[in-house]
Amino acid sequence: MGPAVRPATADDLYELLRLDTLAREHLHPHRGGPVYLLRTARPHPPEASFLEDLADPDRHVVVGCVGTSVVGYAVATVVELRDGTQIAEVGEIFVELAARDVGVGHRLMSDLVEWATARSCVGIDAHALPGDRNTKNFFESFGLVARAITVHRDLRTP
Repeated sequence: MGPAVRPATADDLYELLRLDTLAREHLHPHRGGPVYLLRTARPHPPEASFLEDLADPDRHVVVGCVGTSVVGYAVATVVELRDGTQIAEVGEIFVELAARDVGVGHRLMSDLVEWATARSCVGIDAHALPGDRNTKNFFESFGLVARAITVHRDLRTP
């Protein structure tokens, strides 16, 4: 049985929380990961923000499954641009390590692209940390290319 994607519900909250923890553990050691987690990532603890996302029609939360097991998730948000058009921003996409390379991430991203297209978004954005070539390559396989680079200096060290 191949991977499947479905809209997440409040019944998936436990799995979303579990995957959020794994995603944070994955991001933390990457260059830029600690600041990303403090500035950009979902607020911690994440329960309330997941429930808000699930209830918001301008957010799309999906889970990726192998059989009946939830092994990944993704979240996209509609963002209005100054000219009145909209883009979709992929805030989170994660597949647990044991379930990678079987197409779950591809199915999740494809679902987000379909949702964004159905919402008449003119584009889709996502984030990859510097040095995370697998994530960069994954997004490039969907036609996403860099349009900005954020630079940072930690002022706590000389």
